[in-house]
Amino acid sequence: MNLAAVASRPGPLAEVVAIRQLPDLPPPGPGMVQVRMLAATINPSDAVTVSGAYASRTKFPLVPGFEGLGRIEAIGAGVSESLLGRRILPLGTAENWQQVKQLEAEWCVPVPDDIPTEVACFSYVNPLTALLMVDRYCSPASRTVVVSAANSAIGGHLAELLNERGIRPIGLVRSLGGRAVAEPSQWQAVLETRDPLWTTQLEELVGPRGVDLGLDCVGGEVGALMAAALGRGSVLVHFGLLSGTPIPDWCFAADRPGRIEMFRLRDTVHSVPRASLPELLAPVFEHQRHGRLLTEVTHRVGLSELEEFLGSCGSALPTGKVLIDPQG
Repeated sequence: MNLAAVASRPGPLAEVVAIRQLPDLPPPGPGMVQVRMLAATINPSDAVTVSGAYASRTKFPLVPGFEGLGRIEAIGAGVSESLLGRRILPLGTAENWQQVKQLEAEWCVPVPDDIPTEVACFSYVNPLTALLMVDRYCSPASRTVVVSAANSAIGGHLAELLNERGIRPIGLVRSLGGRAVAEPSQWQAVLETRDPLWTTQLEELVGPRGVDLGLDCVGGEVGALMAAALGRGSVLVHFGLLSGTPIPDWCFAADRPGRIEMFRLRDTVHSVPRASLPELLAPVFEHQRHGRLLTEVTHRVGLSELEEFLGSCGSALPTGKVLIDPQG
C-alpha cells in the first residue's frame, strides 16, 4: 500500500486533505520511473491549487505537493539504468505528498550528491523563482527595488540575490511586530504596510525617480500601491497572491509610467526542453553549495501526521516552512 495525503474536493487544506492508503502502484511503464519520496514541503501554491483556483487543469481527488525529493527505485523500458538509486527532484506534477509516485523520467532532475536532502527538497519553488526573476528583470539600470512579503522565505532569497548585484532592496511587511526579515543588513529599509504612511515613507526613500523594479507576491492593495510607485519604464513583477485579492485593473492601464508582468514558475518550467531542466536548476544548487538560497525548517511532520497538523493550522497556512517526511 502507498500512504498519501489526498484532497477529496476543492477547499482549504485543513478541511479537505486526509491521509489515505492507496493501492500499490504497478511497475513503471516505458519512459517512466518509480520514486520513493524522501521529503516534501508545503507551499502557498499547494493551498491555491487545492482551493480550486485552477479548476480547468485540476482534477479531484488530488494528491497535493509541488515540491519534494525522492530516490528512483524502479525504471521502465527505455530509461537509463544510471538513474536507479539517484536522488531526484520530481517536477512537472504535484503528487509529492505520498510515499511513492510515478512520473516520466524526463521530468526528473538529479540532485548532486553534496547537497543534503533537507536543503535540496526546497530547491524548486522559492529559490528557482527568485533566481529566474532576478536574472530576467533586474537590469544594470535597476537601482531602487521593492519586495513585498520581505519576511517570507522567497523574500529572503530575493534579498540575497539582489545584494549580490549591489542592490539593497526596500522590503514591505504587514507588521514589524510579526516575523522579522532573515538578514536585516541586506535591506535598505523595511516598511510596515499596516502603517497608513508607508507609501509616503517609500516616496521619500526612492525619490522622484520612483521604483525601478517591484517584486510582489501579495497583490491586492499592496500590489496596487507598489504599481503606483513605479517610475517611467519600470516594471512590477507579480508572482503570487498571498492577499487573495487581485491587483486592480487600473494598474494595467497602458498610460501608466511602468508596466506589470506576471511571472509563473510553471510557465517557464513547462516551456523549456525537458533535457534543459537540470541546467535550469544547476545555478540553484551552486548557490546552495555556498550557503545561499537556504530554507530554515520550522516544522517537521511525518506524512501520517499531516492531516492532524493541517487541522491544527485552521484556515491559515503554517507559519514558516514545513518539511514532510513521507515515510514517517
